[in-house]
Amino acid sequence: MKIVANTHRAGPKLAPSAPYPPTDAARVAALLSMCPAAKETPLVDAAGLAPVAQLWVKDERARMNLGSFKALGAAYVIARHAAEASDAPGADTLAGSTYVTASAGNHGMSVAAGARMFGAKAVVYIAETVPESFAARLNGQGADVVRSGSDYAASMQAASAAAEENGWILLSDSSWDGYYELPWTLMEGYLQMAAEAVDQCPEAPTHIMLQAGVGGLAGAVAAYARKAWGDAPKIVVVEPEAAPALQASIEAGSCVFADGPDSIMGRLDCKEPSLIALNGLARDADLFLTLSDEGVSEKLAAMAAAGLETTASGGAGLAAVLNDQARAELGMTEASCVLCILSENAE
Repeated sequence: MKIVANTHRAGPKLAPSAPYPPTDAARVAALLSMCPAAKETPLVDAAGLAPVAQLWVKDERARMNLGSFKALGAAYVIARHAAEASDAPGADTLAGSTYVTASAGNHGMSVAAGARMFGAKAVVYIAETVPESFAARLNGQGADVVRSGSDYAASMQAASAAAEENGWILLSDSSWDGYYELPWTLMEGYLQMAAEAVDQCPEAPTHIMLQAGVGGLAGAVAAYARKAWGDAPKIVVVEPEAAPALQASIEAGSCVFADGPDSIMGRLDCKEPSLIALNGLARDADLFLTLSDEGVSEKLAAMAAAGLETTASGGAGLAAVLNDQARAELGMTEASCVLCILSENAE
């Protein structure tokens, strides 16, 4: 475990060309109100899991029947496109459009579901290491699945090349130099989760634990939490030791590639951060913490016993709260009120 204090807090952008994350949750809520599946997810009281006064877990496992918070991302972008194309968007509003992406998990499901809803086509590139069960889930949402490359980065390159060659819309959940508009809107979708959590928490948390891959969830929630609660909460970003892309970038003062071995936290195993998320977290987060695979996996049984069964990726933030050393170094006491996000269901 390694904890790094953010020396860039409230300072200038680390990626000057990239925007900060969005904070207008009202625009998201207005669009999602037209979707029957867009129901509020619960805030679970899990205080018995750790010696703190309050432990609130925002449970995203049933979000829009897609199994994770990612349902609020790509599908929201596509719904926004449909709303811009028609006053009454329907099943064929985006017919003729093709959205392409790479995915190692739930982002691809969100692209597929959004495309299917409005009559567009979805093409999802997955690496050779992605389980066939996930390919089947994507097929079930109507997506065309293409295997390409040995890892996520290779499949992303293939998806980008296909978009360029075929005139398709590349819809990534990360952002890089020159590619900001769609991932910014995607992060805007995540604000629904953040706004619900703010409304559901009976008081401002003392600590907010946000697991991160490229940083989309963490960046969006941190930005909204600062808007709602100001400087009161201590915001902690949690990453795998094998992929400390945000922590390393904070230490370097610029975006860096953090290479390492594969992690069981597969959804968080991202070696390079989203530039939008990096800007937001450099401004809004207080601490960046890394956990070993063992440090997370050993806590999953306790989570499941409490009715919070998830993957190593989905429970990384909560795992940090269940770690005695982490609580001590983060300044958590029996008086602390902690907010975590359970970001996906168990596979």
